[in-house]
Amino acid sequence: MTEERLTFTVKETARLLGIGRQLAYDRVKTGEIPVLKIGRRLLVPRIALEKMLDSVGGSNDNRGRVCPDTRKESHDD
Repeated sequence: MTEERLTFTVKETARLLGIGRQLAYDRVKTGEIPVLKIGRRLLVPRIALEKMLDSVGGSNDNRGRVCPDTRKESHDD
């Protein structure tokens, strides 16, 4: 069974969107990127991210589909 993650951290979301970490946090603060706050953690729901991407349009069958890179992330942030 393939298990897909239901949420991403803000840092992971930034990487998926191709934007900087600080810009992602700024967009969370303005509400442009939706988050769930669980304790002190901010998590971006996959479905909310996909809906956000779908709302900008596109004719591709895979539009809005979030497919994270499975390669190990570098920790140079």
